[in-house]
Amino acid sequence: MRGRHMADERDKKEPQVDPKLLELLACPLTKGPLSWDPERGELVSRLARLAYPVRGGIPIMLPSEARTLSEET
Repeated sequence: MRGRHMADERDKKEPQVDPKLLELLACPLTKGPLSWDPERGELVSRLARLAYPVRGGIPIMLPSEARTLSEET
């Protein structure tokens, strides 16, 4: 049981996006590429200056749910 608990904790800290899915996804506004930010668990569109959240391994590709990137990002 202990091994499973540790895996659950790791999954909560590091949501992942399937690399094949990442290749297919595009920013809904610019249709440009997205990059994965493992530190924040977001898909980043540099062109739109938006970061889309990933919840439970599912990308939320709604501009209304996206975080605006700051100038220094």
